[in-house]
Amino acid sequence: MTHPAPVGNPNILPFAVMCVGMFIALLDIQIVASSLQDIGGGLSAAQDEISWVQTAYLIAEIMMIPLSGWLTRVFSTRWLFTLSAAGFTISSLLCALAWNIQSMILFRAVQGLLGASMIPTVFTSSFHFFQGERRVYSAAVVGTIASIAPTLGPVIGGWITDALNWHWLFYINLLPGLAITLLIPMLVDIDKPDLSLLKGADYPGIALMAVGLGTLEYTLEEGTRWNWFDDRTIRETAIIAGVSLILFGWRSLAVANPVVDLRALANRNFAVGCFLSFVTGIGIFTTIYLTPLFLAYTRGFSAFQIGMAVFSTGAASLLGTPVYILLARRFDTRWLMAAGLACFAVAMWSYSFITHDWSGAELLWPQLLRGFPQVFAVAPSVNLGLGSLPPERLKYASGLFNMMRNLGGAVGIAVATAIINDRTNLHFDHIASRMTEASGPTTRLLATMAARYGTQPGAVDEGHQAALTQLWHLAYREASTLAFADAFRAIMVAFVIATLLVPLLRKPGAPVPASATH
Repeated sequence: MTHPAPVGNPNILPFAVMCVGMFIALLDIQIVASSLQDIGGGLSAAQDEISWVQTAYLIAEIMMIPLSGWLTRVFSTRWLFTLSAAGFTISSLLCALAWNIQSMILFRAVQGLLGASMIPTVFTSSFHFFQGERRVYSAAVVGTIASIAPTLGPVIGGWITDALNWHWLFYINLLPGLAITLLIPMLVDIDKPDLSLLKGADYPGIALMAVGLGTLEYTLEEGTRWNWFDDRTIRETAIIAGVSLILFGWRSLAVANPVVDLRALANRNFAVGCFLSFVTGIGIFTTIYLTPLFLAYTRGFSAFQIGMAVFSTGAASLLGTPVYILLARRFDTRWLMAAGLACFAVAMWSYSFITHDWSGAELLWPQLLRGFPQVFAVAPSVNLGLGSLPPERLKYASGLFNMMRNLGGAVGIAVATAIINDRTNLHFDHIASRMTEASGPTTRLLATMAARYGTQPGAVDEGHQAALTQLWHLAYREASTLAFADAFRAIMVAFVIATLLVPLLRKPGAPVPASATH
């Protein structure tokens, strides 16, 4: 005897295909993380240029994601996702064929720009495909992908680079990208396109948003390199960013049909959810940027070694998903979210004890504490934040919600880089000030090293100089390690604040305030 399939089962396949698109779009943010040295070497890039391989992708996504709601109404979910997947696939090929760091940064920006709509579209589509209790499962799936894809990026990227070469970091997108491009038109039918919306769109608002976010990220990324506001360009981009974003906010609230629904922030759940999404973006993207960077430049690990060292984070994230689903059926998801954020804060605190000889073994427990609660921090915000809005506002609000997570990642990486640069110099000066001739341990170490490097006749001066050089490198290594610890402490503070804000969220199912529906 056969039984009818449960309601909603026909939606699993299209949802799964869309989730694959979201996964590869998020994976590619960090798939280069453990291979930055290889990419930089292959393209003859300077160290301060390499971070732009990640940042260019992130900022392009940030500029496009808020527009996804409006673009969905213009082209429909089906065709926007198809175009996004096709553009992502083509730009992935261009990244693989990049001939210098400038072309790589350009193609990575195009890749992020064209693939961005696959992320928020999955969030809104999950509310269409699943109802009632099934939304707990769909939110867990979406939350897991949002947290684990960036985490797995360095692991997968490190293995690919070690086994093949860095070009294959992008070649692997071609087959799934093509499959998604072909399958979505056949499987997804949620809404209809409305090209007439192109006529009355708020193009000045789009321009202000793009200029504001772009110049903001440039200011954050390049500020440390050019000594912040001592540099004329940094001052100008900071002013442009501030003015553009203020005008964008004013225009979005003033026009009848803005491309980004800032009015949704009047809903307390959505506003708090956006901030928590921003903080989780800081945690997820910045830590998976800092850890490979530390292992590469302080420990000298290869891409594969880096991938294996951070693998425990991804494994812990996978283990956390079924636990979250089980607990979400029994407990208030607000407290699950608070526990997840608090656990992340504890993980960042444990990271702050990092020393120059840390590797996979020492990183194991901090990474387990960081990976396991990721779904607890992300999944509840989907239902608590987006689920509190009426369906007609969901598309526009989802773009803003997802932008906050990626903006958190972009800002987090830029600020962490600034902290490392500034604090490395500070710690180095502090260490160097104690390494004088009056310091007995320093004098003895210098003598021992000089004797080691100056064993040949007449090589005393050369040995002394070599010892000084080696001593400088040791001091710089320790200063850099202390700076990484400072960056992790800064992330910890953000998560402590986020944890304290969770009680402001209303319990799921609470009525939507009138202010959020007008």
